[in-house]
Amino acid sequence: MTPAVSGPVVATALDMPAGSPGGSIELFLDLYTGRAPLIPSRAFMLAPTTRRHRRPAGLGLLRVDGKCLEGPGFSRYVTALTHALAGALDAEQVGVVHLHHLAFGATPALLDALPGRPAIALVHGTDLIFAQAHRRQHQVLLDSVRRARAIVVPTAAMADHLLHLAPATDRAKIAHIPWGVPDHLVARPPRRSQRPPGGPLRLLYAGRLTPEKGVPALLQALAAVKGVELSIAAPRHQFCALAPVLRQWQVTVRYLGWLRRPQLWRAFTGHDLLVMPSTTLEAMGLVALEAQACGLPVLYQPVPGLAETLSSSAVATDFTRPAVLARDLQRLRTTPGLLTHLRQTGQRNAARYRLSATATALAGLGHQIS
Repeated sequence: MTPAVSGPVVATALDMPAGSPGGSIELFLDLYTGRAPLIPSRAFMLAPTTRRHRRPAGLGLLRVDGKCLEGPGFSRYVTALTHALAGALDAEQVGVVHLHHLAFGATPALLDALPGRPAIALVHGTDLIFAQAHRRQHQVLLDSVRRARAIVVPTAAMADHLLHLAPATDRAKIAHIPWGVPDHLVARPPRRSQRPPGGPLRLLYAGRLTPEKGVPALLQALAAVKGVELSIAAPRHQFCALAPVLRQWQVTVRYLGWLRRPQLWRAFTGHDLLVMPSTTLEAMGLVALEAQACGLPVLYQPVPGLAETLSSSAVATDFTRPAVLARDLQRLRTTPGLLTHLRQTGQRNAARYRLSATATALAGLGHQIS
């Protein structure tokens, strides 16, 4: 078990229902929850919509309705969140506020519930995407950047995108702290299964199926490729919504369900490649790093953030060009020793990004601004 870092008690929140999918949510839970959290904190999410969700130790639940992005309802929602957080927190015990996402409701609510407390803003991908698409969320982002004492980006690409949206940002506030994967996964990855000789190349897509993830382009490209099998691990309602695209391109897919982290790590061991066809940007691509830690090579679209994290430790391709994808898959399937080489380089790359280093760097930054 990785020991907790020393530092001021952190107050933080995500206004997503507990149990929601997403890399930023997994990072949040890794850092702040559990019986011995890496960062001493009071961490909150919204109460889940189903009773079947198992709440992690140390996670508080906020029973606030009315989540939205625009209009008068957004102000009412933020006010309700602010009151809920103020009632749940003892401001005297809080040393630093961590703002996960520069947009959405939890960030302005935390700033208003804990006025005067130093705040660190941690930039993810979804907040920048939504700030670009929604005027109200762009205003929240600009206010968050102004009020935060430090702004953490996991990659240089995220800093570039932030500065595009908020060009007046004080660049001296920006700190580069990469996200990390659990140390125990790097040290003790699950045992891989042997690939059947001469069998198809077993591809895995793992994650949300939102438009920026590029799965329709992947399916279109795979319709013309022989000798591969595709599995998808994603939220059920999103996979069901993908049915028209599956029918259109007549691609057979094995649906694995929405897997919990240990289940996903085991799924990595039974596949040959993780495919990441993202179309816009990735904050960092934690699922790719976790796959690499488990010895699963990655085939990816070199979008900002992901290209920086993976670089030559994985294979870049163009999922929007079926002929290019087919060529790269054929090379991976038939070149002796290539997959083994990629497994080794991927594991070395994942070892550079340990969660304990992320927590230590965030605690150090908290000391600096307190």
